[in-house]
Amino acid sequence: MERTEILSLFKNTPADGTEITVCGWAKNIRDSKNIGFIALSDGGCFKTLQVVLEAGKLANYDEVIHTGLYSSLRIKGKLVLTPQAKQPFELNAESVEILGDCPADEYPLQKKKMSMEYLRTMPTLRPRTNTFNAAFRVRSVAAYAIHKFFQENGFVYIHTPVITTTDCEGAEMFQVTTMDLDNLPKTEDGAVDYRQDFFQKQVFLSGSGQLQVETMAQAFSKVYTFGPTFRAERSNTPRHASEFWHIEPEIAFADLNDNMDVIEAAVKSVINYVLETCPQDMEFCNQFVDKGLLDRLRHVATSDFARVTYTDAVKILEEHNSEFEYKAAWGEDIQTEHERFLAEKHFGRPVFVTDYPKDIKSFYMRL
Repeated sequence: MERTEILSLFKNTPADGTEITVCGWAKNIRDSKNIGFIALSDGGCFKTLQVVLEAGKLANYDEVIHTGLYSSLRIKGKLVLTPQAKQPFELNAESVEILGDCPADEYPLQKKKMSMEYLRTMPTLRPRTNTFNAAFRVRSVAAYAIHKFFQENGFVYIHTPVITTTDCEGAEMFQVTTMDLDNLPKTEDGAVDYRQDFFQKQVFLSGSGQLQVETMAQAFSKVYTFGPTFRAERSNTPRHASEFWHIEPEIAFADLNDNMDVIEAAVKSVINYVLETCPQDMEFCNQFVDKGLLDRLRHVATSDFARVTYTDAVKILEEHNSEFEYKAAWGEDIQTEHERFLAEKHFGRPVFVTDYPKDIKSFYMRL
């Protein structure tokens, strides 16, 4: 079937009067006596295409104008350039085929603000809303930007296993088994007999691909993994999701400064690519989800990240201990409120804190 994607119209607008066929979903339908308007989206971009309907031209005008929100349509018509209007062009419909109707009394999404909690109860429909539509598109572009940066900088992409016997970081992990939990096979001493399991041993969903990429770095010098990670920690905070995606680069023949250079360059590269590729999505998020988002991202992308030793950072924090719930002290972990103070108030830009005391370093950090 020949059809024109809406994104291509915005990227390379055809000449006035060009006949095209578009397919998509009606995100809004308005009836103004003998003229109707449809905001049509095919999911390829955040912008919608305005379609103009004329009662005298369409035999099924009444049927079309009364279709429900997000009905699926195939529309043929002529493109009309409208540089004087809010939109740069519109489509004057010559025929409209209803591929699938969404009756208003049966469709749960409405033209009003709905809470995130409510939308999360409808995982099959929530991508159609502006917020989730923008979020999923930005995520897709950001994931591509991550691969783009590392590939262009000589890193080899390593596919680390999702199912593993390795407890990489001492975290709680989800166990994978095919055994009947109501009738577990036991050994003579009463322990679970994992020889009867699919892998004949105890296995888990991966908590990290770090060990695998560390070994791969000894062959390729620069490697990275980017994929799902699973943690079974019972903590309802944004920092302890049960499933999240993890970027883990490893570089041979490098020091801490090299690592910080890569991190800074990667963050800036991804931000710039997303801002360039998803301007409408980001404008929507900036206006309706997180005001000031664009300014913060542009500030990060154009700033030199600060670098400070742990000792100097604690000295800075101790001068402002009256502002903190948790008082800063040498030998103690730096808390989230301390991190935000350093980045947002003291340095006014992203900051690396280096040279932690040995006793509070993560196990995988060089002593």
